[in-house]
Amino acid sequence: MTALVTGAAGFIGSTLVRSLTSRGITVRGVDNFDSYYDPSLKERNAASLGHPDFTLVRADLSKDRLEDVLEGVSVIYHLAGRPGVRGSWGRDFDFYTAANITATQRLLEYATASARPPRIVYASSSSVYGDAEIYPTHETARPSPRSPYGVTKLAGEHLCSLYAANFGVPTVALRFFTVYGPRQRPDMAFTRFLRAALTREPVPLYGSGEQVRDFTYVGDIVRAIAAAGEADVPAGSVLNVSGGGSHSVNEVLDVIERLVGTNVPVDRRARADGDVMRTGADTRSITELLGWRPRVSLEDGLAAQLAWVREAVSNGSLAAV
Repeated sequence: MTALVTGAAGFIGSTLVRSLTSRGITVRGVDNFDSYYDPSLKERNAASLGHPDFTLVRADLSKDRLEDVLEGVSVIYHLAGRPGVRGSWGRDFDFYTAANITATQRLLEYATASARPPRIVYASSSSVYGDAEIYPTHETARPSPRSPYGVTKLAGEHLCSLYAANFGVPTVALRFFTVYGPRQRPDMAFTRFLRAALTREPVPLYGSGEQVRDFTYVGDIVRAIAAAGEADVPAGSVLNVSGGGSHSVNEVLDVIERLVGTNVPVDRRARADGDVMRTGADTRSITELLGWRPRVSLEDGLAAQLAWVREAVSNGSLAAV
């Protein structure tokens, strides 16, 4: 079996590649190494993926030729995309539509034209819910994104459902709830908080800190992604993936301070446009269909991420954002 991982040099993608190749699966990766954050971090991720069963292609899924990249793959783990709520407002929106919508549509078109369409596991986001009507939030809840980013991720989901319904493409969309762990992007909160605790450089904190999130360790996310690519689930399925416990940002800061032994210097700022006050997932569907449950607690996951951040700070590879 050959699997394709898009966004293979990113945070989740590089972790997934390691997991798949460790199980003897042949993996082809694709990444465009864009400049949303320092490309040198993705270059380091890619350099660490050396394995005889892994090859990496540098390509832009929204515009480059895909036939050679996709030929012979039986499952596509589509993790590539433009992340970030705050950056999706204004003039950069074109980047979001290209990376999150056009790229997804092109993969689906390829699958439709294939004699045996590959399974496509699409990385969606809890951002599609916005401020949900009920918690924990089930997949049947009405999506109401509060940011352009969330709108583009929901559009990708709808494309997956359309191609599943009309052409039988075996798609599964996974709604990730705030993923963290080693190699997390430098613009994400946990990396910034941990770095601030170690360097004593103040970090921006948007809002009161009472925002509640359902945090999910990257290792648990990777297990869910792999299971979705291998299990026989109904085409067009949409599943929540979350760590199973909701915590406020202030509670996270308390955990970090216990782990590091010092306070996190924060610069408190106004709540950001598009930010929601709470997320919390109902994960009964993914447990029923895939037998998946989270295994890693918030404190254990943060300890693992702290070890990675500490090393990255010491070798100078993790600059302030």
